[in-house]
Amino acid sequence: MAMNDAGDPVIAAPLPAARTVDLVKTYGTGEAIVRALDGVTVAFDQAKFTAVMGPSGSGKSTLMHCMAGLDPPTSGQVFVGDEEIQGLDDSGLTKLRRDRIGFVFQSFNLVPTLTAKENVILPSDLAGRHVDQAWFDYLVDQLGIRDRLSHLPKEMSGGQQQRIACARALVGRPDLVFADEPTGNLDSNSSAEVLGFLRRSVDEFGQTIAMVTHDPRGAAHADRVLFLADGRVVADLAAPTADAILEQMKALSS
Repeated sequence: MAMNDAGDPVIAAPLPAARTVDLVKTYGTGEAIVRALDGVTVAFDQAKFTAVMGPSGSGKSTLMHCMAGLDPPTSGQVFVGDEEIQGLDDSGLTKLRRDRIGFVFQSFNLVPTLTAKENVILPSDLAGRHVDQAWFDYLVDQLGIRDRLSHLPKEMSGGQQQRIACARALVGRPDLVFADEPTGNLDSNSSAEVLGFLRRSVDEFGQTIAMVTHDPRGAAHADRVLFLADGRVVADLAAPTADAILEQMKALSS
């Protein structure tokens, strides 16, 4: 164990759930090149809820995709825990996304021919991994979807489908959940239910969530809000309120 100058033990700070170092992502070449990410260094702390905001084209979704191994960066580094993901081959990236990362998308991304239950356990089935029944039951009851488990996606409302997607993202107990505009297709009541569940998943069982959103009220559920513009982090707001987020947005647009 490391000691300080006084001979006392030094307790190392926990690793972030994920982080980037000088992350750059470009598209195109020559005069048409676009720098979607322009040297982003950021960390998402374990058991925290971080919202990522910014205008269209600011790099929000590109940051999520690069951190999740869905899109390779042009340069810089991405770590999930202590693992640098650029060194992984296709099978390694697939395993990373399957075992350590969960996803919730604006468009739900449920398989239309599978029941709600089959959609929830699909990642575990594909991985050949046993589903923890007690954890499955807990998620189902917390999300209020038990009476929908035998239904197909087309037989459910948008809010119900997104709650199914939340259960699918969490059933494998991933290190990190990326949520890309998870309430973008929902009405206000369904949005509040999904955001409330994401908040509880952080508070009650220590999940780490990074959520892209354009909604100040949704972002106010987070512990922290990062603001991007032109591919760079331009502000970082702790303990956000909807009013504080709106004020920051106004300041950045002025």
